[in-house]
Amino acid sequence: MEHGIDLELIPESIRQNVAALITANAGFELEVRLLREKLRLALLKKYGPKSEALSNAQLLLLELEPGVATPELHTEGAQPAADKSLPEPELPKTLKRAPHGRSPLPSHLPRQVVTIATPADRCVCEKCRSIKELVGYEDSEQLHVVPAQYLVQVTRREKRACKRCPEQGVQTEPLPERILPKGKLSDDFIIDVLIRKYREHVPIYRQCATLKRDFSIDLSRQTLVDAAMATGNLILALVAPMKVELLAEGYIQADETTLPVQSAAVRGRNHQAYLWQYSRPGGPVIFDFQMGRSREGPKQFLKGFRGWVQCDGYSAYAELGEDIRYAGCMAHARRQFYEASQLAPSDKELQEVLALIGQVYGIEQEARDKALSPAGRLELRQLKSRSLMDALKVKITEISKAQMPSSVLGKACQYTLRQWDRLEAFLQDGILEVDNNWCENGMRGVALGRKNWMHLGDEKAGPKVAAILTLFETCARLGINIREYLTAVLPRLAEWPVSRIAELTPMAWKAAQAK
Repeated sequence: MEHGIDLELIPESIRQNVAALITANAGFELEVRLLREKLRLALLKKYGPKSEALSNAQLLLLELEPGVATPELHTEGAQPAADKSLPEPELPKTLKRAPHGRSPLPSHLPRQVVTIATPADRCVCEKCRSIKELVGYEDSEQLHVVPAQYLVQVTRREKRACKRCPEQGVQTEPLPERILPKGKLSDDFIIDVLIRKYREHVPIYRQCATLKRDFSIDLSRQTLVDAAMATGNLILALVAPMKVELLAEGYIQADETTLPVQSAAVRGRNHQAYLWQYSRPGGPVIFDFQMGRSREGPKQFLKGFRGWVQCDGYSAYAELGEDIRYAGCMAHARRQFYEASQLAPSDKELQEVLALIGQVYGIEQEARDKALSPAGRLELRQLKSRSLMDALKVKITEISKAQMPSSVLGKACQYTLRQWDRLEAFLQDGILEVDNNWCENGMRGVALGRKNWMHLGDEKAGPKVAAILTLFETCARLGINIREYLTAVLPRLAEWPVSRIAELTPMAWKAAQAK
């Protein structure tokens, strides 16, 4: 009997219905909790680190504002969550900044001297009326720019003939090598178009608009697109020898990102293709275009490869070959725990996990500061990082037991524990990095470009764009001036012997320049 009611007197059907309602209500509460976690995480990502002190109610109030400034987040965070009559935040009248001196302008830049002469009426002394002598100059410097200058380059070749021997014909020197021999665009112009699009992320249509607006040059968008794609087709020849250079060391990092492309197979929307990046820290980078995200892409690229592949937990990287060993990415694991900490900033166990990971990264920094060899770095890791990783696993295992698997923290624990053998791989080989950040950083240019030029107009352009990005990112990683490299290599590609194409890769070119 409960509350004066004999439960045995209640019909069985009613008791079953009540039990079902209680069970359903518990499920609804769990779903609501998970949705609230996702909502808060999304709002924290939107408003940034300064919003972590805000309650859920305060974050929802900010969503009703048309615009929110950083000072408002400070003011809002200082208010209690239950206070609905929040005062209007006052913006600071002045911002106090640390004093700094004016840095000198680069000494290697040429100086253009503009002399301001004293007017004749001010060259006469006001007292004795004699002419004032020139005793020196007062100099000031400003960084100046001369707007780009476009001109028509006329290549004029001498035609010579012997008047006494007309049967010998007319002699003319051959044209110099060019990227597009029959095109109307010079090598420098084509290279400038490529750099502006694939390094500065300026779409072709904007480049055409700038040429017309500022220089009265009316070039069709198709002309520039054709030139860029024809150049990409030439660069494709360099990808194969660059791949040989990449796979030779037995260690690569891999990652992938989306790339929308117009395709006849999909109507009314873009097809979601993928750029797979394979690279080595401090070495070459290769982008591989694929229309899908299946395992076949990396499996074909890595066919015959023996060594380490460092990647995230995506299943397409699994079972790529018997001779492939896998290393995980600590940054991926840390990122998930960091997101969980944003939902529970006061959780001491979460802070302990992040602190342990931070100590592991501190040891990696120590190895870099000492410029240790792979063998030296492995020895340091075994001495200091091994115990940290053991403690980290114990801590995450304990936390996971008290978490719902579908919660943000529960997912972070599950992902990390599933990847644990791969995450510890850096303790086995000193050549390995602790994370995949070299590879992920190489994707930033693709992400920036994708926001500007939005999609590829044709899937046939995919491999050509991937080849161009391959050169650009490799040169950036090797510290090569991309304009100098393209100017030296691209005009020679069309006529260069296939058997010697490896001599023109960025790594080979840099080595040749150092001799």
